[in-house]
Amino acid sequence: VNVEHEEVLLVPRWVDARRVTFKYGLGREFTDTLRTLHLLGLDRTEPVTVPGPDGPVEVSPRDVVAACLPDPATLGDRMRGKTCAGTWVRGTKDGAPREVYLYHVVDNRWSMGEYGCQAVVWQTAVNPVVALELLAAGVWSGTGVLGPEAFPAGPFLDLLTEYGSPWGLREQ
Repeated sequence: VNVEHEEVLLVPRWVDARRVTFKYGLGREFTDTLRTLHLLGLDRTEPVTVPGPDGPVEVSPRDVVAACLPDPATLGDRMRGKTCAGTWVRGTKDGAPREVYLYHVVDNRWSMGEYGCQAVVWQTAVNPVVALELLAAGVWSGTGVLGPEAFPAGPFLDLLTEYGSPWGLREQ
């Protein structure tokens, strides 16, 4: 699934890249559900008129679906599995083609046990925490809107590992 994300704007400021995209992978059951909701028009935000006890009421189909779903904050301890965030890069290094995948995997059972939050939440939250620690320690410094690609990666990856969340690099 293509989504808008700040990396698409920030990475080209620091990395000579012809193309930067951000994609999010979702399971088949989830995407099938989204397709069905779309097919039925239940993802629309434009209000529809429905009968009510005091007369017709205008409601957004998407708002009705959202109101029927459980609160995501209550689902973490029932979730199983791992989440993987990564960066896939194709290009050249020293004149030779190279393709790598830098990734970060978090197990939901671990993040719930250690931090009381589900893996996607923890994986999202740990990155700015690590960045703030590096800024506070003076390891990273700068002014303006700077993404992690504007700084040396080594200290970030080392501190991420110290938080119990190792990363990997795979040659493609």
